[in-house]
Amino acid sequence: MNDSNMMCDLETGVCGAPGEEAVQEIDLNQVEKNVKLYYVTDPICSHCWALEPVLGRFVQEYGQYFHMETVMGGLLPGWKGFADGGNGIQKPSDVAEHWREVGEHSRMPIDGSLWHSNPVQSSFPPSRVFKVIQNSHPGREAEFLRRAREAVFVFNQNIGEDEILVNIVDQMGLDGKERVSQAALESAQDLLEADFQLSSRLGARGFPTIVMVNGANKGVKVVGARSLDTYVQALQQVTAHELSPKKRPRLSQLVNDEGMLFSKEIEIMYDIEANAVEAFIEAELPEGSYRVQAIMGELYVDKLN
Repeated sequence: MNDSNMMCDLETGVCGAPGEEAVQEIDLNQVEKNVKLYYVTDPICSHCWALEPVLGRFVQEYGQYFHMETVMGGLLPGWKGFADGGNGIQKPSDVAEHWREVGEHSRMPIDGSLWHSNPVQSSFPPSRVFKVIQNSHPGREAEFLRRAREAVFVFNQNIGEDEILVNIVDQMGLDGKERVSQAALESAQDLLEADFQLSSRLGARGFPTIVMVNGANKGVKVVGARSLDTYVQALQQVTAHELSPKKRPRLSQLVNDEGMLFSKEIEIMYDIEANAVEAFIEAELPEGSYRVQAIMGELYVDKLN
C-alpha cells in the first residue's frame, strides 16, 4: 500500500492513515444485490429535482442492496398538442409558476424565468445526450443528469439547446461537440425509445416513479417525491435482507464527489437544521477548499478547483 498521507503516531500507536478510529466495526459479508431499482425521470422534471436530497441519502445509505437504473420517461416531446391539466400547463409560460411553487416547497432552488424568455421546447435533446453518455461512458450518466438539472433549474439555462449541452459535457471533461453531434444524437434515439418502452412496461405515468423489483420479479412502485422512510419501507418489502444503513460519507467526500450541494441536501443527509448548515460546512471542510454562496435565498457549497 502506497499512501503519501501515511504517518506514524506515537499517541495512537498506529502507522497508517491519520484520523483512523481505534475500534471500528467491520462486516466482511457481501450483501447480494438481488433488487433492481428503476428510477423513471426526465431532465426537466421539477419534482425529480425536489427529490434529489432524499434520493441522494437513500442511495448513500442503502445502495448496497440494489442495482439502480435511471430510465428516461419523455416528459416533453414538444409543445404542439401538449397539456398538463393537473398543473394547469398548456404553454411554456405556465411552467414558470409551477416551478416556482415546487422550488419554494422543496427548497431546492428553481429560477424558472426561462419559461418566459427562452423556454425549453423539448426534453428529448438532453435525454438523448444522457443516453449517449450512458452508452459511451457507463457510470457517468448520473453526473450529466445532475449537471443538466443544475443548469436548467438553478442557473436558468435552456438545456434543450446544443450549445448548453456541449458546455455541460465539456465541463465533465468529455468532448461536448462529439457527444452532442447530430450523428451521436441520432444513434441515441433508438436507446431513448427503448427507455420509453421500459417506462411504459413499468407503469410509470408520472415522474418521479421508482420501481423496485426482486429476483422473483415481485416489486413495488413509488410514485412522486416521497420521504426517505417511504423508500426504505418499499425496499424492505422486496428484499429478504434486514436492512442496515451504511455510514454516511463525510461532507468533504460528498462535496468532492458531487461538486455542488444545496442546503436542503446537506440538511437531509446529516439531519441538521437549516440555520446550522453554514457552521457545519465550516467545521467539516478544510479552509480554502470550498466556497459558500447563496442563490434564491438558499445556501450552496461547491469545491474550489
